[in-house]
Amino acid sequence: MSAVLHDPISRAEQDALNSAAPLTLAPDDGVSPQQAWALFSSGAAVLVDVRTTEERSFVGYVPDSLHVAWATGTSLTRNPRFVRELEAKVAKDKKILLLCRSGKRSALAAEAARKAGFTDVHNVLEGFEGEINAQHHRGTEDGWRFHGLPWIQS
Repeated sequence: MSAVLHDPISRAEQDALNSAAPLTLAPDDGVSPQQAWALFSSGAAVLVDVRTTEERSFVGYVPDSLHVAWATGTSLTRNPRFVRELEAKVAKDKKILLLCRSGKRSALAAEAARKAGFTDVHNVLEGFEGEINAQHHRGTEDGWRFHGLPWIQS
């Protein structure tokens, strides 16, 4: 199947994000989805999706993002090779943004990456789908897709 771009942000919104002052982050700071997109789309950071392969396939993903699963399968079994796989794809001194479904797994992954010597790794707050609401739905109040940032689905 071909990829389809969903809900791109407007040109004015993109220009505003790109013209914003450079973002200075402490090593353990989280970033909003909008900040993550500004850093990633300008080439200032690498975006790594830490969700499962199935989540990316069925829910969607950010174009040109890298993929290193923090956990695998429906039981979300921790990937014991996460750090090695991340090291194989991204240098330890690069600015790295980690994205998961709601920002929880990516926070754990960021902590593990920092412990392994990655010096500039950050969690994308809210994640791709956002928090679950009172009706048990995601994407209605926050998250990458909620904010209208670029994503594709195959």
